[in-house]
Amino acid sequence: MNRRLLRLAAAGFSLAAAAAVNAPASASAGQAGGATPTASGSVPFACTPFRPSAPEGASVESVTATAVPAGTFQVPGSPPLGGGQVPDVPAHCEVTVTLTHPGANDHAKVQIWLPESGWNGRFQAAGGAAYAAGNIGSVAAAVKQGYAAATTDAGVDTSGLDSSWALDGQGGINAALLENFASRSVHEMALVGKQVVDGVYGHTAFRSYFNGCSTGGRQGYLEAQRYPTDFDGINAASPAVNWNQFEVATLWPQVVMSEQHTYPTACEFNAFNKAALKACDKLDGIADGLISDPNRCDFDPRRLIGAKVVCDGKEYTIGAADAEVVRRIWDGPRDGNGRRLWYGLPVGADFGPLASSTTTDGVTTGAPFIVPAEWVANFVKKQPGFSSANLTYPQFEEIFRTARTEFDPVIGTRDADLSAFRDAGGKLLTWHGDADPVIPTAGTVDYRKRVEARMGGSAKVDDFYRVFLAPGVAHCSLNGADDLAALTAWVEQGRAPGVLHATLPTADGRKVAREVCRYPMVSRYAHGDPNAASSFRCVKP
Repeated sequence: MNRRLLRLAAAGFSLAAAAAVNAPASASAGQAGGATPTASGSVPFACTPFRPSAPEGASVESVTATAVPAGTFQVPGSPPLGGGQVPDVPAHCEVTVTLTHPGANDHAKVQIWLPESGWNGRFQAAGGAAYAAGNIGSVAAAVKQGYAAATTDAGVDTSGLDSSWALDGQGGINAALLENFASRSVHEMALVGKQVVDGVYGHTAFRSYFNGCSTGGRQGYLEAQRYPTDFDGINAASPAVNWNQFEVATLWPQVVMSEQHTYPTACEFNAFNKAALKACDKLDGIADGLISDPNRCDFDPRRLIGAKVVCDGKEYTIGAADAEVVRRIWDGPRDGNGRRLWYGLPVGADFGPLASSTTTDGVTTGAPFIVPAEWVANFVKKQPGFSSANLTYPQFEEIFRTARTEFDPVIGTRDADLSAFRDAGGKLLTWHGDADPVIPTAGTVDYRKRVEARMGGSAKVDDFYRVFLAPGVAHCSLNGADDLAALTAWVEQGRAPGVLHATLPTADGRKVAREVCRYPMVSRYAHGDPNAASSFRCVKP
């Protein structure tokens, strides 16, 4: 008998149900696997406050359970994480387990939602964004797809944009909450969530998945690095790994503009991206509004000096200072000796988030992106009122090195040794947009290369960890992707994904079907309709 069937049967599934969940995965992420397992002798579904065992070093402070009828879920809060709706969420049980750690005075809430019927037998954990450790909207969406799902708030802000919890009453780092946010709470959520699933349904989930983007992507990598047996599959998109490099590096555009005393308008910045697209679009064999391999785009922004652009009815002439600002932003931060500190904004990515400015009474100053600005102010400088708008090059370099020294062991999430995750049979899938304006795509490639160097090369790493780079795609915005279904088929059927099917945005506002290639392959036009995915092939760069 198949070893997987024996393991499922031991977990409480009938052999018939175990065989069913071993069937091929369907195209739907929510129904991948093609079956809804049932348990032989499982307990009747009851929405009761099941009390799990506390993870090591923690205690259970409280447990509540609420039966919720089917309907539309209004996600609490405001964007980026809140404010939306998830329609047609089925009837489910919401269990909230609050954990605390001795001496920390923290209260980390783990929320587990369990569908009353139609459970697909799987557990899915949802990651967070920015300074939020979790996302309850993603939990609602997962339950709608048939999962028992969980997330955690780590005892910190849930809006994603508030890191005022960083400091304790004495002006030092709140080490307990930082540990929660950086690593502890996601691991504890995995342990507690799976216990609650077992307690409510009467048997364990037969597969466990993590699903997150940005901070959620970083959490997924952290799990693979430190807690390799928590999840069978990890879907970690646009991952915020190399935290202290990329987070501080995203202030580099502000430093450049301040030091060059030049603040191009959004229209002027856009002119450079249009010129780069015109120069590099055809490198993939056809002008289709996408730069398929930004690494090959060697457009020099100085070629645009003297060009006229019209913005809101006003004509601007691109000057040498404008071109130098763009050149340095694309190149990325360097130290006083010209050595690269980290990677710059990808060519073709929107300058807006990181290179914003504001003009008051005729005086223009920088407007730093809130996430790195708060990281530097609250954590690195420990001065909540500190402004990153006018940093000099030496000040920036000092902050960069201080952040790495103090916080890399806590939240760096850059350990390239994934051998324990590989040996546990885990699979890690990542996609990252080539036009991500807030987390440089090159950082994800850098991490992947370091894993290859440590673990035997590309082919061996591909056995358990694959990266897909999506042309034209911004931060956490790959539409129509089948990433979770691809991961499920890989974990449950051994079908490693060669491509991801998705819809990509072109520079002229169209949406085109494409197969996103597995790194290091890149897309190249072969023949036929340029709007059809079948007209392109993945080739070596």
